[in-house]
Amino acid sequence: MNRPDGSVARVEMLDRFSLRSRIGILAALVAALAVVLVSLAAFLTVRSNILATLDSNLFQRALAAAQSELADPLQLSTIPPEVLGAGDIRIALLAANGSAQSAEGQLSAPPIEGPELEVARGLAASSVRTASIGRDPYRVVAVQAGGGRALVMGQRLDPTQQVLTKLAFALPVVGVIGIAVAGLAGVAVARAGLRPVQRLTSATERVAATGDLRPIPVGGADELARLTMSFNEMLGTLAASQEQQRRLVADAGHELRTPLTSMRTNLELLAAASRPGAPTLPDADRVEILADVHAQVEELTTLVGDLVELARDDAPLVVHQPVELTDVVDRALERVKRRAGDTAFDVTVVPWTLLGDETALERAVLNLLDNAVKWSPPGGTVTVAMRQLDGWSVLLEVTDQGPGIADEDLPRVFDRFYRADRARTMPGSGLGLAIVRQVAVRHGGAVWAGRGPDGGAQLTLRLPGRSPGGVPQTGQ
Repeated sequence: MNRPDGSVARVEMLDRFSLRSRIGILAALVAALAVVLVSLAAFLTVRSNILATLDSNLFQRALAAAQSELADPLQLSTIPPEVLGAGDIRIALLAANGSAQSAEGQLSAPPIEGPELEVARGLAASSVRTASIGRDPYRVVAVQAGGGRALVMGQRLDPTQQVLTKLAFALPVVGVIGIAVAGLAGVAVARAGLRPVQRLTSATERVAATGDLRPIPVGGADELARLTMSFNEMLGTLAASQEQQRRLVADAGHELRTPLTSMRTNLELLAAASRPGAPTLPDADRVEILADVHAQVEELTTLVGDLVELARDDAPLVVHQPVELTDVVDRALERVKRRAGDTAFDVTVVPWTLLGDETALERAVLNLLDNAVKWSPPGGTVTVAMRQLDGWSVLLEVTDQGPGIADEDLPRVFDRFYRADRARTMPGSGLGLAIVRQVAVRHGGAVWAGRGPDGGAQLTLRLPGRSPGGVPQTGQ
């Protein structure tokens, strides 16, 4: 909706111009304003100096004439009119009573009014003003000539006004040229200065059209160069995210293929046995097939849950609430003990509080415990130890009595879908430890793998936070 002052219409009109054109127009407007101000100041200064010079010359000539024999009316009347006319000069002696005598042959005396009479009567030492005779302007000065008289001298201003007229015409012409040059220079500067912005625009359009996330070449160290580097960092982050998504989809497809193929085979076998005339499937085989299908469904459920968790890769921590890590470990232990069989647990915890997502932390601790139980021998013991590393971080170490992790596998145990050779025949999706690392990173911590005192695997989770004080607590 247009406002009464037309501001919306002006904004829409400006939107039709490119940024480069706006900068050129702005440069031209600024130059125009500067030209107007400079031209006006120059004209007034020149005009003032010319008039001051003219007045000074007239005063000197008038004083010299007043002190010479021209102050005698008889001598004044003998001056040839050609002498005065050649210099556009008019001279007259003005008496206190207002009578004036000029050179013989002059058409008229200089303009004489009140200021000149005041000088003749001794009320003022001198006077200067601009007056006219017909259409001709004159600069008129009056000085005292003694004997109650004043010498009045006038000089035509036509030559001076011609100079000022030419100056008044030349200044706008030069100003217009300057404005045009300023506008072109503004456009040229805008074109050069906005070249990085044009590259950013082209890159954005390229990304939108093709998905190509190549970085933009950066030159210089100004604000636009920093903007380009920031845009390149964004492109790099986006490319890394896309690559992670591609790997996740590819790895997920590979992991889902095996249980789905096995499930389809079992279901086709059950469907074939239920057809009329088909051989009867023994009850023991049917029970075994159904148990196998059930296990595959559980495996798929776990795998899908892990994939959903990992789909939040590098997501910002949304839940910021105080979490007691001891309570998280206790709940995870209660859950894992229900399916741990005869595996024992040796637990040492210390009070520790941090800000984070309680559900995600419990999932990470549970995954560490499940991994330790899976690799522990029958009747083995899993050691869970919390110890304060410094005033701002704590370590949670989970150690099993299994065969340990091979040296070549230590750097990769937390990668997605990575499974060591000896683990390929064991249940699991290869995502549990990847989720542990993701939770640790999201909470500002870290996780790494090593060997325990008995040669088993030792997985360590470091988390930030603070200790409210107290002594270590132990339990089984």
